Amino acid sequence: MSYKKKLKDIKAFVFDVDGVFTDGSVYLMPGGNMSRVMNVLDGYAVVKALKNNYLIGVITGGNDEMVRHRINYLGIEDYYAKSHDKMIDYEDFKTKYNLTNEEILTMGDDLPDIHMMQNSAISTCPENAVPEIKNIADYISEKKGGSGAVRDVIEQVMKVQGKWHDDNTQSV
Repeated sequence: MSYKKKLKDIKAFVFDVDGVFTDGSVYLMPGGNMSRVMNVLDGYAVVKALKNNYLIGVITGGNDEMVRHRINYLGIEDYYAKSHDKMIDYEDFKTKYNLTNEEILTMGDDLPDIHMMQNSAISTCPENAVPEIKNIADYISEKKGGSGAVRDVIEQVMKVQGKWHDDNTQSV
C-alpha cells in the first residue's frame, strides 16, 4: 500500500528534533551556550494539528532547555529528552494513547531514528536526512529539516483527512 493511502489512518505524529525541527546546526555561543533555529511554518502546522486532536510526540537524544521550552510553547506535552533508545519512548507514547503502529507517522533524519521509523505506519524524513534513513523512508520531503519538513507531512495528513482548512490558528 502506498504511503498516500495510509495517510487517512494517521492519528499521531512522532518527530525527532535535530535535523527535523532544526537544520541540525548547533550555534556555539559565548559562555558555552548553544543555540538552534526552528521554523515558524512547522510551528503553525503543529499548533493546527493539535487543535484538530492529533497527538504529537517528540523524541530526542538531546536535552536542551530552550528546545523543551519551544516544544512546550507549541503545545506538545509528550517530549522525550535524553532518549538513549527511541523505541522505548516510541512504545511509551503509543501505549499512553492506546495507539497502533498503523496510526502513527514518524519523521527522523539519522540512525537513532531507524527502529521507530520501521515500526510506524508511515516513515518520513527531510530531504537532507542521511542515506540510511532515506533508504527506509516511505516518503522523503522536498523540504529540509528546519525548513518546513514537519509542516509538509502534517499538512499532507490533514489535507487527506479534510482537516486542513482556514481557521484562527496563529503563527507561532
